[in-house]
Amino acid sequence: MKNSIFKGAGVALVTPMNEDGSVNFKKLRELVEWQIENKTDAIIACGTTGESATLEDDEHKKVIEEVVKQTRNRIPVIAGTGSNNTKYAIELSKEAQNLKADGVLVVTPYYNKASQDGLIKHYEAIANNIDIPVIVYDVPSRTGCKVELETFKQLSKHKNIVAVKAASGDISQITKLSAECGDNLPIFSGNDDQITSIMSIGGIGVISVLSNILPKQTHDICQFYLDGEEKQSAKLQLELLDLINALFIDVNPIPVKEAMNLMGFDVGPCRMPLCNLNEKKLEILKQILKKHNLM
Repeated sequence: MKNSIFKGAGVALVTPMNEDGSVNFKKLRELVEWQIENKTDAIIACGTTGESATLEDDEHKKVIEEVVKQTRNRIPVIAGTGSNNTKYAIELSKEAQNLKADGVLVVTPYYNKASQDGLIKHYEAIANNIDIPVIVYDVPSRTGCKVELETFKQLSKHKNIVAVKAASGDISQITKLSAECGDNLPIFSGNDDQITSIMSIGGIGVISVLSNILPKQTHDICQFYLDGEEKQSAKLQLELLDLINALFIDVNPIPVKEAMNLMGFDVGPCRMPLCNLNEKKLEILKQILKKHNLM
């Protein structure tokens, strides 16, 4: 198997904001420490949940830098460096390498909707220009760009493309991906409601939103499975399913930031155009958090 960077539950970490919308770096360092104390297996900085789309260049790099510094090599740090501009994605990936990130998470190009040949060229260009591992992030519901099976097979041949975050929700496609690529392209679930499902077909963990509020439990879902305790893994997955669904009652990361604020983490608001939950959705989220004794 390639160096997939980690196995288990990696948190797709929120980027905490001050009330004026600036990044709260003090809180960011506190969150990293709390995650490590609660057994998170890796930290993903500046992903979708980290609001990478509305971070300025300097902020993006500073968040990666601060997370790496606070982590102090205790667990891997993976930096979100995707872009629909290949040149910029290469530059940002090089910067992540310079900042000592352990790998990069690269979302498929969005809006310009690359062809499958274009996707191969895009990912190979990034992987050829850095020495740290690349995780392909397939999330067509956000990008409008789906990675086809033959494309995954081609990308799996590159020594520096080491895994995929599979967030298509298409378990049939993900099963075929596992069957065709096997250890050449290990799979992380990109959806918290499919952790055990994807691990049952060879997946090695999750890149998780849920881990922002329940890092230990999300770690345990994965670790149970890796330890051969599949029933325990599935039991915990199902026990948390209503909470997982509540964290996607609106566009991520709106609900998880609301949840964290209700739990006392004070991570601040999302940046526009993302806005707070409406009262109806907020009440549903509150009731689920209370049910799980989280507020």
